[in-house]
Amino acid sequence: MSQPQLQRIEREDAFTSPPATAGKIDQYFQITARGSTQRREVVAGITTFLAMVYSVFVVPGMLGQAGFDVSAVFVAVCLTAAFGSLLMGLWARLPIAVGCAISLTAFTAFGLVLGKGLTPAVALGAVFLMGLIFTAISVTGVRSWILQNLPAGVAHGTGVGIGLFLLMIASSDVGLIVKNAGAGLPVALGHVTAFPVVMSIIGLAAIFGLEQRKVPGGILLVVIAISVLGLAFDPKVHFTGIFSWPQLSAPGHASLIGAMDIKGALTAAVLPSVLALVMTAVFDATGTIRAVAGQAGQVDARGYIHNGGKALTADSLSSIFSSLVGGAPAAAYIESGVGTAAGARTGLTATVVGLLFLVLIFFSPLAGLVPSYATAPALMYVGLLMLSSVAHMNMDDKLDALSGLVCAVFILLSCNIVTGIMLGFCTLVIGRVLAGEWRKLNFGTVSIAVALAVFYAGGWAI
Repeated sequence: MSQPQLQRIEREDAFTSPPATAGKIDQYFQITARGSTQRREVVAGITTFLAMVYSVFVVPGMLGQAGFDVSAVFVAVCLTAAFGSLLMGLWARLPIAVGCAISLTAFTAFGLVLGKGLTPAVALGAVFLMGLIFTAISVTGVRSWILQNLPAGVAHGTGVGIGLFLLMIASSDVGLIVKNAGAGLPVALGHVTAFPVVMSIIGLAAIFGLEQRKVPGGILLVVIAISVLGLAFDPKVHFTGIFSWPQLSAPGHASLIGAMDIKGALTAAVLPSVLALVMTAVFDATGTIRAVAGQAGQVDARGYIHNGGKALTADSLSSIFSSLVGGAPAAAYIESGVGTAAGARTGLTATVVGLLFLVLIFFSPLAGLVPSYATAPALMYVGLLMLSSVAHMNMDDKLDALSGLVCAVFILLSCNIVTGIMLGFCTLVIGRVLAGEWRKLNFGTVSIAVALAVFYAGGWAI
């Protein structure tokens, strides 16, 4: 890779240095230089934390079905989110939180352990190998090269698609949109008078109003207010205490820390699954980082991501750490967009998220006081904001724009970011060739399209 290409991702000087009078925290994170304040960054960090705290219940629940010790996984999820977010915040200095990826957790639990009959130790070995390969790809610049060769339409389409995906996730989580049990379309309208649905709609409208009035911490205020209403009126939300000592293992279970079986994962039966994890993580997390960085204003007009190389490496190193403590593969969280919507611009936001996950290890009962319908309005709001990326598509280059729209729509329809990216790349390349515009293609774009097509045609996609 040439030096100019690396500079496009790793550029460190894209932003003005902070004033000499700024405090040490301001200088380190370049808070003033990026047009933010310490208070705004802290509030955004708390908001992001509340939006992704559900992972401490979802991930242990899935891995628990596969025979993992739930209490140990809870600690692993908190430690992974703390490590990844602190690394992203303090090193890459970007407002992108990291945690155990839900999609990759599902594949680990249901695909590797329950599907292939692997032991939890071997599955953790597979996660370790995935993180090792993932990090090598990041450090050597392969991920930067992939990001470099994202066509403009697909890059913007990924942002739009993730926005639609967030809307679907939040809507289905509260029951506004449900699976259609009968004939016809796959989804249907849920019970619009149900308490979670009503709270979500009111919460979304409240965010609109508070953000329009530029009320500081408006999103966080809505999340807290709905949580209080849930505690008062929802029998499913109840106070169970404040403090709880972390449990590294339950009675009769061995600790998951350092329990991975790497040798068991180095087999012909497991390695294809490791590569599937790597491919999915590369395009899923890379697309998320690109989209969230864009929302935070950390991508300039030429596509340079501030500290992009460090961000990609921090993301991949988190999976290695997660395997060491007994968790699932890690990735940048799309819920980080909630923080950027609240004004996050710097790594202080991710640092706050990491510290809060460390604290949560000792206050796990409090996590249950934030129901899904309290954070759903924030996710919906972020999803709507991300749809604005469609305005950056160049409709004068119809093929590029349409391939980006293909990417966006099929991220939603398939509920898979990588699938949308694959279809965006393939439709662009094939369309360029048939239109006689093959000269507009480059080797990188064609190579990625072929690799993704082979990945899916071979049946390795997650």
